[in-house]
Amino acid sequence: MVDIATRVYNHKWKIDPIVRSLIDTDFYKLLMCQSVFRNRPDTTVTFSLINRTTSIRLAELIDEGELREQLDHIRTLRLSRGESTWLRGNTFYGKRQMFRPDFMEWFEKLQLPPYHLEKRDGQYELTFEGKWPEVMLWEIPALAVLMELRSRAVLNDMKKFELQVLYARAMTKLWEKVGRLKQLPGLKIADFGTRRRHSFLWQDWCVQAMMEGLGESFIGTSNCLIAMRREVEAIGTNAHELPMVYAALANSDKELAEAPYKVLADWHEEHSGNLRIILPDTFGSRGFLRHAPDWLTTWTGVRIDSGDPAEGAETAIAWWKSRGEDPREKLVIFSDGLDVAKIEELHRQFAGRVKASFGWGTLLTNDFRGLTEGDALAPFSLVCKAVSADGRPTVKLSDNPNKAMGPADEIARYKRVFDVGEQVARAVVV
Repeated sequence: MVDIATRVYNHKWKIDPIVRSLIDTDFYKLLMCQSVFRNRPDTTVTFSLINRTTSIRLAELIDEGELREQLDHIRTLRLSRGESTWLRGNTFYGKRQMFRPDFMEWFEKLQLPPYHLEKRDGQYELTFEGKWPEVMLWEIPALAVLMELRSRAVLNDMKKFELQVLYARAMTKLWEKVGRLKQLPGLKIADFGTRRRHSFLWQDWCVQAMMEGLGESFIGTSNCLIAMRREVEAIGTNAHELPMVYAALANSDKELAEAPYKVLADWHEEHSGNLRIILPDTFGSRGFLRHAPDWLTTWTGVRIDSGDPAEGAETAIAWWKSRGEDPREKLVIFSDGLDVAKIEELHRQFAGRVKASFGWGTLLTNDFRGLTEGDALAPFSLVCKAVSADGRPTVKLSDNPNKAMGPADEIARYKRVFDVGEQVARAVVV
């Protein structure tokens, strides 16, 4: 097993690039990229870094030269022969050749496009603009780089034994969580922690701990590189990016209202089984489900990613019942702001009512809270979102208005079109 503390201590020797592969990314990104490559390859999209935790002034913590060095390194990466073979030949979600030959030929030649970086008021303004299939693949590595450079900045002055103790305490903290989760009968849980991880090495360690500690209850990781190396399932379906961009391209209120269902119709043509998971909250879950076509009720399940998770699951259960479906046969994936106590609570609440599963993110792969002076390694909310498509602004409403993004007039329009009523604002949990 890797001695993480020693590797961290030796980071000054530059033996560990933060992103070491184009598949050091979330599986859903590659699934969505193939869909975009097929359906909207010529759409021009701009992605932008958004630090929701403004008290953490990244441009004052992270050296610009080091940031550029890491981003430039990512642009040198290409798929290796082994990675290509894994993507082309492996079975994902029971399906062989998940990735089509034309997509793989494109991906094997891909170089990520240029980036634009500026400093403004203590923060970095980092943007990526280009054809949608290319720029969308910047999101996860860009976040991973910023998160890990912040970690390195905090750890930089620690001596070797300080680092050994820090990581020993962090390992103990996670192992105690795993011990609690082990007590939950029938638990199904996956690692969703790539985008806000403490570091690549730490995420890899967390996955190994989950594999050993939870056995069959651990169903896989969203990280493709770790899934390949550790021979576990790659987990993921789709995300808010698809309906956000489709909606931005709509030419009327009618087309706007239809956009999130058009996304899923395109997805329906390509995928079946556990890849047919609805993410209803992009423009408000209640309105989405209220107006959803009947064919969506046959999909496998839903992912709850904002708002109160129990309330979101109850809404889905009521929707299935109203459409003549048995919720006990449906899958509910909880993935927003989870930690062990919330997982325990939701597991108990919905046992026997739905097939519950959990995508455990930041507080799996980046929980160093309370382990450093001033809590300098506490996780924070950093995102990289599509902010425009073909020159039009994108909008996300969410079930938590504190997660909403987009111009105020467009947010108001979307709320009207998507029949969004009163919402409860909640603190954004990483």
